[in-house]
Amino acid sequence: MRTLTHRIIGLIDLLWREVAKFGLVGGLGWIIDNALYAVLWHGPMSDSTIKARIVSTGVATLFSWFANRYWTFRHRRSERVWKEFGLFLVMNGIGLGIVLACQVVSRYVMGFQSFTADFVAGGVIGLILGTIFRFLAYRFFVFNEELDDDPEFANDHDAPEAAITVPPVDTPTADVRVR
Repeated sequence: MRTLTHRIIGLIDLLWREVAKFGLVGGLGWIIDNALYAVLWHGPMSDSTIKARIVSTGVATLFSWFANRYWTFRHRRSERVWKEFGLFLVMNGIGLGIVLACQVVSRYVMGFQSFTADFVAGGVIGLILGTIFRFLAYRFFVFNEELDDDPEFANDHDAPEAAITVPPVDTPTADVRVR
C-alpha cells in the first residue's frame, strides 16, 4: 500500500507543478494577448475586432508553444516536434473558438459593442473556459509522452490496480468434516 500512496503523492506533486507552470505561462500569454488586442482594437484593426482577437491570440499562442514545450511540459515533450506543434495548434484553434464564441455571443447576440464588453467576454470569460480546455488538451493529447525515464513515475500509464500489492491474509481454517 505504501507504493500506491507514494505514487499518488508523486503524481499529485507533478500535476501541481504542471498546473502552476501552466498558470504562469497562461498569465503571461494573457497579458500578451490582451495588450496586443487593445493596441489593435484602438488602432489598425478598430473596424474588425474579431480579426484583432485572432491576431493577438495567434501571437500569444506562439509564445505559449515555446514556454509550454520547453518549460511547463519539458518532461513530456515528444521527439516529433512537428506532430506536437500541429496538435498544439489544433487545440489552440479549439481554444480560440471558445474565446471567439463568447465574444461573438456578447457582441452580436447580446448587443454589447464596447471595448470593455469585448474584453470581458473574450479576454476573461472566454479565456477562462479556453484555458481549462487547453490544459487538459495539452496534458493528455499534446505533451503526452510517458514519464518512464523518471523512476518516480515509471509506468505512470499503467492502471492503478497494478500498483496495489495485497498482502496475504492469514485466516484460520476450520476443520469441517462431512459425516
